[in-house]
Amino acid sequence: MESRSAREILAAVLARPDEVMLEVGAGGELLVARLRVVIAALLLVLPLANAVSGGTVRETLIGLGGAVFVNVFAQVWLQLARRRRRYRWLSFATVAFDVTATTAVLIVLAFAHLPAALNSMVVWGCYLLAIVLTALRGDGRTTLFAGALAVLQYGAIIAAVFAFADSPEHLLSSDYGAVTPGPQVQRVMLLVIATMITATVVYRMQRLVEMSGTDGLTRLPNRTWLLHRMPRLLEVASEEDGSLSLALIDLDHFSRINDEAGHHAGDRAIRHVVEVLKGMTERNERLVRLGGEEFVLVMPQPLGTAWERVDAIRRVLGQRPFDPERGNLEPLRLTFSAGVAASPHDGHDLSTLLRRADRRLKMAKREGRNRVIARDG
Repeated sequence: MESRSAREILAAVLARPDEVMLEVGAGGELLVARLRVVIAALLLVLPLANAVSGGTVRETLIGLGGAVFVNVFAQVWLQLARRRRRYRWLSFATVAFDVTATTAVLIVLAFAHLPAALNSMVVWGCYLLAIVLTALRGDGRTTLFAGALAVLQYGAIIAAVFAFADSPEHLLSSDYGAVTPGPQVQRVMLLVIATMITATVVYRMQRLVEMSGTDGLTRLPNRTWLLHRMPRLLEVASEEDGSLSLALIDLDHFSRINDEAGHHAGDRAIRHVVEVLKGMTERNERLVRLGGEEFVLVMPQPLGTAWERVDAIRRVLGQRPFDPERGNLEPLRLTFSAGVAASPHDGHDLSTLLRRADRRLKMAKREGRNRVIARDG
């Protein structure tokens, strides 16, 4: 993995994740929502434990009310998270809820017993949970948002408690100890440190996902990227009542390059083909390398238009010979065969499209090299 400066890392954390990471993050949001439901259910035990251990009735009722409030909203967030990526604001809203709910409980505790607002380790620890759980969303922006919100809200509570304390005796408690500025500053610093560590974890996750979804030779998206991204592309095409076409491309007689000019020349030939293909693809099209000499071109177009696009690309590649730069070998005219399959809005999945495209690719090779087959049925 390449080394980056602190500024580049911060820019990467603040940037919107790529589509694959957003898909991973949507799954993470659902996982967090389910985990929130479990944690919320466990919170119902804390007021009972407080009552059994000799806590006041008022504190027990406050804790019970807060736990019920969190449980209700936990169910709401769970239902919204099940609609993957439908609500772009959801991760920020749930993060704000987790942090603000903690702040609200601390504020209620302050009205009941001033030192409890700043020295309740159990409730304060929920700030750390809210920050750490953002790692499952895979979006550094939510991590920094959670950390900044926690620092601001808890800092406001600290300032308010010291402002409302009429005397030092009001900051003393037999249950919670003495409230002093030093430990509170340390807690704020711990929130900052937890945010930095979690943001670093998110950054590493993003880079690993990026590497796993990128072909090392060509820097194109690979099969992993296609598997993660294609379901969403099909979903969007269906929602917009559009078409999505997929062309399975296979280079013709590619093994001769490796045999005659060596594998190094074969790698250069692959990059040459990619350069030509990328030069012909449009912004809304994605070129994917499956492996070896096989590629997939994803096009948000109906079957007929996709066939014309692929055929035009095939002709351009044939006009751009590859120079092996070895011995007396002449520049080679590279060509490919392709099978094109389309999913209008009838629920085709990736495996169905690939099978259909592969069947047409084999038909192209049987009926004649360099032909592009795009037939119905």
